[in-house]
Amino acid sequence: MTDNISLEGKKLLWVEDDNFLSDLVAKKLAAEKCVLFHASNGEEAVKIFETETPDVVLLDILLPGIDGFEILKKIRANEKTKNTPVIILSNLGQKTDLEKGKELGATKFLIKATVNLDEIVGEIKKTLG
Repeated sequence: MTDNISLEGKKLLWVEDDNFLSDLVAKKLAAEKCVLFHASNGEEAVKIFETETPDVVLLDILLPGIDGFEILKKIRANEKTKNTPVIILSNLGQKTDLEKGKELGATKFLIKATVNLDEIVGEIKKTLG
């Protein structure tokens, strides 16, 4: 069902401080031909939002500097990005974290330990589809 949705040319902001995971996701998304912007901390993510309007954001919570929840608040507070889908991809899986993400307007909350790259791409496609 999501196989026919193309990510080609879609702008994706990926906020993740783990280099290994970032490389894996970057390779996977490059194969999908999307335009990838990567930030390894909250400050970089906020800077990217000043010049780009991503079609979707993949957001980690535990980041150096500004955490993912703060970034999500800033995304939702900005007129230009308030409707941008944000998929949280985090190791935090506590009910309180899930609720906080939902409360702040996350589109989806994925737990890193329970999803693979294909599932992440599938969720991005579903979100944009």
